[in-house]
Order: sequence, then structure tokens, then C-alpha cells
Amino acid sequence: MSESKQSTRIALLLENARNGDERARDELFECCRNYINVIARTNVETWMKAKVDSSDLVQQTLLEAHRGFRDFEGKSEGEWLAWLKQILAHNTHDFIRRFRAGKRDVKKEVRIQPQSPDASAPFRELAARLDSPSQVLMDHEQEFELANAISRLPDDYREVIQLRNLQRLSFEEVSERMERSRGAVQMLWMRALNKLQEILVENQSDS
Repeated sequence: MSESKQSTRIALLLENARNGDERARDELFECCRNYINVIARTNVETWMKAKVDSSDLVQQTLLEAHRGFRDFEGKSEGEWLAWLKQILAHNTHDFIRRFRAGKRDVKKEVRIQPQSPDASAPFRELAARLDSPSQVLMDHEQEFELANAISRLPDDYREVIQLRNLQRLSFEEVSERMERSRGAVQMLWMRALNKLQEILVENQSDS
């Protein structure tokens, strides 16, 4: 789905949800789950330097957004995603604070610095690394579509992109986390990027 069609779809779902269409509201939240999940995991794992189950954080964010839906005044996809990211940023801060409280060590204590609410940098960096002759992909910086494409990858492909591109770990760190050799991780990473490109091109072709 192209960016313009996706934006139109989000705007239509927002309008219908505001008019009391419960099915549209459920679809609106569900279609954003992949996006929120990618950002949530990137945020908490980048800070904690460990794999964390962010599903509760995602669920909490979507639940709060659902409860406070009437307070949302925007109409566009960008405004909607920005609102969700603000809620997620607040919940991420609380999540990290609770984690630190449970692991408190005065000598190791550091100031909490969760990523900014927009969380756009990882997506832009990943888009920039998609070295493809396709101009469509070279210009592709739509975070929402990128998150959905990542969710369609096989587990190991999704994992290596999450660690290498979104959490910005070195190949040595990725190798340790995935319990594979550096060479195997680099090969997996290249295959994952190629597969991600295929999915993005397929989405553009279907639009």
C-alpha cells in the first residue's frame, strides 16, 4: 500500500471511529500494533542491553490510547502516530524506571534516557541502509510501512534487523545475542535486508 493510500486509510478509520464505528476503531488500533511493537522493543532493549518482552508495554500503550481516544483531536496519520508515540514514550520511561528500581545498584546507577517520543531515527537509518537500485526504496522513509514489512520477516531475519539496524549493535554484539558466528550473522543480515527490500517493493507494486 502506498503512503498516500495508507494515510487515506488511517484518516478514514479515524473519522469512522469518531462517528462511533467500533469495528473501525478496533481496526485502527490493530493496524498500528506492529509499529508500536517495533518502537517499544527498540526503546527498552537499547537501554537495557538485553532482550526484553515488550508485549505488556505495547498492550498497555494501546489500552491507554483506546481509553483516551476521545481526547485525540488530530485527523492525519502523522498526528495519530505521534499521539501513540507520546503515550508509548511515557510508558517506556515508567517501564525502565521500574526495571532500574528492581535492579538498583548505587555504583552502577545511571540516569534514565529513553529515546525521544518520535522514535524516528532508527527507521530513517534503516531506510538509508536499504541499498537498492530501486528509487522507490531509496526514497522510502515511511515508518509505518517499514514496521509492517519488518513484521512479515521470518523470526531470525526480524531479529537481526532489530539488533543491527534499530538497536545499532555491532556485529560482535549481535553475534553474541544470537549465539552465532560473526560471519553467519553478517550473511543473515544481508539476506534479511534483501528480503525486506522484496517486501517493500511488493507492497509498492500492489498499491
